[in-house]
Amino acid sequence: MIVDCAHYRDGKRQHAGPMQLDQAASICKGSESGFVWLGLYEPSEDELGRVQSQFGLHDLAVEDAQNMHLRPKLELYDQGATTFVVLRTARYLEDTEEVDFGEVSVFIGPQYVLAIRQGAASELHDARGRLEARPDLLAEGPMSALWAIMDKVVDDYTPVIQCLERDIEEMEATVFKGEVVPSERIYKLRREVTDFYRAVHPLLLPLDAIERGTQVAVSPHLRPFFRDINDHVKYAEEEIIAQREALAVMLQTNMAVISVQQNEISVRQNEISKQLTIIATVFLPLSFLTGFFGQNFGWLTGHIDHLWEFLVFGIGSLAVSLALLYGWFRRRGYFVGE
Repeated sequence: MIVDCAHYRDGKRQHAGPMQLDQAASICKGSESGFVWLGLYEPSEDELGRVQSQFGLHDLAVEDAQNMHLRPKLELYDQGATTFVVLRTARYLEDTEEVDFGEVSVFIGPQYVLAIRQGAASELHDARGRLEARPDLLAEGPMSALWAIMDKVVDDYTPVIQCLERDIEEMEATVFKGEVVPSERIYKLRREVTDFYRAVHPLLLPLDAIERGTQVAVSPHLRPFFRDINDHVKYAEEEIIAQREALAVMLQTNMAVISVQQNEISVRQNEISKQLTIIATVFLPLSFLTGFFGQNFGWLTGHIDHLWEFLVFGIGSLAVSLALLYGWFRRRGYFVGE
């Protein structure tokens, strides 16, 4: 879908509404000065094929523009006449607490800029409006549109970094209180940070090349603006690296908290087993004695006629058994610390 298509000359937009594709292509092929900025959002294969035929785009670059999850890169086609730049976009989804990634593929020719956006992140309408408000930059040609697009994409990294930092701080507060955070949440967040790093880090090399003008011709007036983007990308990379390290430490700490809790459970289970063992050991001789004297044999019970005989043989044997068990437990150290 074509979002907007405009012809810019002398730092100004030459018409109010969007242009037709054929008209934009004729301007690029004709003798008119200025450049055309065509913006597309998730175009179909047929629509992208028409754009390719109108502007003569390289097959490999068009194939890359159709595929998602590419690494950010800068490539030259047609002996350097066409510059192809891939950017990864990102936004934080509050409802799912996840990072949603997209992609922007930018074709830059002598008189055109084609921006193909995949995914909902980093709408480029604000980038176009910001550049149109700066005629001095817009007059620099197609590279000014690349600056506006890259600046918008990189600026959108900041809210994502802040939201990830908030999630990490919340988990840190939980872990360092001695409570357990689900390991799945830490792994998931670390994977998102790693994917974010893969979207940001590869931008450094293309930005250095653009800033220095080693691969792409950039006017001296635009170079400081690309340098500013480069600084923002470096800052984002440093923050992401710090977040990765914090998540690695948090994962180890969380595993240590889980281990401590498991040890506490094991200690409690051992203590309960010990208490049950003592109780069973105490009742074993008592059960034997009561069972033995409970046999109704005349030779065993016929001569027990008085209370003192019951106390001596019955209660006394139980008391002696308990005394022997108590002495044995003391010797074995079962009552240490009481």
